[in-house]
Parts: sequence; C-alpha cells; structure tokens
Amino acid sequence: MFNVRDLLRLSSVPRIGPLKIRALVSHFGDPADVLSASPRELAQVPGIDKKLASYIAHHTDGEAFADEQLKRLNKIGGRIVTQWDDEFPLLLKKIYDPPALLFVLGKFDAADAQSVAIVGTRHPTPYGQQIAEQFGRELAKLDITTVSGLARGVDTFVHSATIKAGGRTIAVIGSGLDVPYPPENKKLLDKIAAKGVVVSEFPMGTKPDAPNFPRRNRIISGLSLGTVVIESAEDGGAMITATTALDQNREVFAVPGNITEKRSRGAHKLIREGRAKLVTNIDDVLEELQLSAGSKTKVRVKQPKVDLTLFEQKIYDAIKSEPTHIDAIAESANVSPTDALVNLLSLEFKGLVRQLPGKLFTRIQ
Repeated sequence: MFNVRDLLRLSSVPRIGPLKIRALVSHFGDPADVLSASPRELAQVPGIDKKLASYIAHHTDGEAFADEQLKRLNKIGGRIVTQWDDEFPLLLKKIYDPPALLFVLGKFDAADAQSVAIVGTRHPTPYGQQIAEQFGRELAKLDITTVSGLARGVDTFVHSATIKAGGRTIAVIGSGLDVPYPPENKKLLDKIAAKGVVVSEFPMGTKPDAPNFPRRNRIISGLSLGTVVIESAEDGGAMITATTALDQNREVFAVPGNITEKRSRGAHKLIREGRAKLVTNIDDVLEELQLSAGSKTKVRVKQPKVDLTLFEQKIYDAIKSEPTHIDAIAESANVSPTDALVNLLSLEFKGLVRQLPGKLFTRIQ
C-alpha cells in the first residue's frame, strides 16, 4: 500500500517505534508525507513532542538505511509486509502495539487465522520434548498453524514436528532474518520459510540481544488465538509470552508436569493463579478455542474489554457497519474533524478501529 522505502526511512529515526509510526501515518495519510512535514506540523500529532518532531524532519540517514536493508533482504529472498497491507495477519493487527512492518521469509496463508502458539524452556525434560512434538504433530494434522520462537528446546521440537507432519508453522525470531539464532537452527529456518513463515520485527543485521526477546514474544502471542506453555521456570521467557497473551486478551494454557521439577514451576504457577487453563491433550485447547480440523470453523477472537471515554464512545458509535469517512463521523458525533481524528487515533491504539485509504475508518469486528 505504501512505499516500503519510506516506512524504512521513518523507522530509522531515533526514539520512534510502532505506535508513533502508526500515529504519524494515521495523521498524515502516507509515510512520504510524514517525511516531508515540518517540525511544527509533526508536533501537532499526539505523542510527538518537539524534540522528536525535529529528529524526524532533520533525519538524514534514512536513505542509506533503507538501501542497506533492502539490499540485505533481497540477498536472502525476503520481503517486507507492513501493517497496512492486506497480507498482514489480522490477529496481529488486533494487539495494542503491532509492529509497523515485518521482515518476512515465506508467505502468510488464510489458514494462519487459526494459529496456536506453543512455547517453553530451552532445556526441556524428555517429557516436555514428547509433549511439544505431540502437540505440534497433532495440530499439523488438523490444519492448524503452530507458532513459536525458533529457540532451542521446546520451540525447535514444535516447529520440527509440525513440518514433519506436513503442517504450517510460523517462527518469530528476535534478530534480523540474516542473523539466524541459534545458528544450528539455520536449516530448520529454511524449512519453515519453504512451508510456512519466518518473521522478525527487527532490521536486517540485528544481533540476538536479550532485550529483543520480550518484544519478539508479544508477536508470538499476537499471531495466535491461544498460547500453550509446556515447561518453563517461573522467570522463563515462556512466562513473558504467557503474560503478553493475557494482556492481548488471548487464551493461555499450561501443561502440568512433575511437581519436583523446576522446569514445571512456571506452568504450575500459571495454573495455580488461574491465569492459564490446565490441558492434558490438544483437544482441551481446541475445545476452549472452538477450533476444528480443516480451518473451516469461523475464528472467534474475544473483543478486548476496553473502557472508553465519553467522546471515544460517541466517535465509535458514529462509525457505520461499512467504512465511514472522517467528515461523516465528525458530523454524526457533532464534533470537529480534528477532535474526531484524535479520538479515532485513540480507538485505533485500543484495537477497536482501523483506518483505510481515503480517510475512511471501520470498526474491527
């Protein structure tokens, strides 16, 4: 929809992230218009202070960054899917802070609307490995996509079992696509790209630094209707994924393990605190998510329970069942177009509204 180079240039500005990029694009309508705007115009966007506005207006490294990113991406046969593209996964669009763009190997598929994440420790017990492989294999046979993080341990067993069973799997990594991590999973990454998707929010060349993985985990859960935790310590990365899933109003499941095993304490804690549903087989997951074989069941994603201000509610009620122009929304709500845009942006941040080309807005059903 937009020129990818412009989005790359915008994403290279210091102190800018997905939420601010979305706010800017929503305000100006196109990344190119953002890049050509004056600091004064930029500072009128909610969340953009004068200092950041100056950074954007005077940023000179964007062209070189975009050239280098596209060169590296083309070298490995990858591409970029933006939040405004039809291919961008609908489930991921519904989270609070979806990435503005994804670096992608492979292709998304309509079947990915029914996805289940499976995560766990990098050092599973034989029992954990068995369950990871069993769940990956059984979901594959039901044409349900698995999602995980390509890490050692549970992630690797899930991806591998899914592929061996002829299913689709999505790997979300915490480094650039050209920096596979762990290195020994490079062959597995290639197999996933051939029969599923490998995605990263991080620019090409990004190393797998520790701060990247919590951000990576929100995408794993965001791509999925539910997240299954197999084995995890109480402070393990899988627990972060479970927390992000709950924040996104997605279901969380936990497989019970040996009560004396440290690697089961995270799953047991989730169950004990009522934050996860105990599962003993894949049917428990399918029943809760109302999924069935063949990707023919209509997917239900729970609408977030969001508190709206009086003005947000007026704006939301003014949006018709079909895409509605901002002027019509403002007129129906009896507010100025500027006030309407501010509240529409807030509703978009809360995952209730989506902006379409031509200053049209639609509810996210």
